[in-house]
Amino acid sequence: MPRDLVREFLTYLRIERGLSANTIEAYRRDLERATAWAQAERRKDLLSLSREDVREFMRWMSEQGLDAKSVARSIATLRNFFKFLILDGVLKSDPTISLETPRSWQTLPRFLTLDEMNLLLEQPDVTRDIGVRDRAILEVLYATGLRASEVVALRLGDIDVDKGLVICLGKGSKERLVPLGRSAIEWVLKYLPIRQRWLGQKTSPWLFISPRGRPLTRQTLWKLVARYGRAAGLGRVMPHMLRHTFATHLLEHGADLRSVQMMLGHSDLSTTQVYTYITNERLRQIYERCHPRA
Repeated sequence: MPRDLVREFLTYLRIERGLSANTIEAYRRDLERATAWAQAERRKDLLSLSREDVREFMRWMSEQGLDAKSVARSIATLRNFFKFLILDGVLKSDPTISLETPRSWQTLPRFLTLDEMNLLLEQPDVTRDIGVRDRAILEVLYATGLRASEVVALRLGDIDVDKGLVICLGKGSKERLVPLGRSAIEWVLKYLPIRQRWLGQKTSPWLFISPRGRPLTRQTLWKLVARYGRAAGLGRVMPHMLRHTFATHLLEHGADLRSVQMMLGHSDLSTTQVYTYITNERLRQIYERCHPRA
């Protein structure tokens, strides 16, 4: 029977190092996330990861919305796990050695340009019912900046197409109102008859459902967005990237920071301020490219 190295490591933490149950649980979650990523993105197990793999894993966690502290903790977990395996003779080298972790720097979130965003929106085949639903989902993600969990939790009554508003229940069960643009409203209205046809005689409180009438999961939404991102030739695109795109495009076109904070549902303005660094960097690049004296 093959050894369960993760279980052995967690047992070592509990018995040899005397760590608390909560700390060991955090280690377990970090290793589960890393294992799932390695299998899905690299077709590898943790023991086969290279230094470049770990660096890409760090980038992926940042794209998922994890803050610098959480990314650093996950890499620290991997580093301790690899040290344990080296001491046990299972590994000869640690791919996290000399790898810079984001303890003191803030990763700027990735976003799409306007042309890239338009290209992504054009990917669903809107001659098919499922394509109309998917286009409506992409439009709502971009129009509102909602998190993936907030989009799949939308109820039919949460969207007011007449007033162009979405009621969103965000983190900490805080309710906020977010405007919904004309294009998103148009595609939601095209999707609603399809939704009703899928339900038939059944009912569902959820806005976005599967053809069988079931509510969407976050995993389904992630796969949906990623698939269209690949089809558009944009590489890895995740729902949180559309949230970053929403905020960046608003600021680039003159929105004030406080309004963007309210629409994103950030409790702290400093969380929203990261997007100003993006727009400032864009301005600098444009200046250097276009100004004759730059």
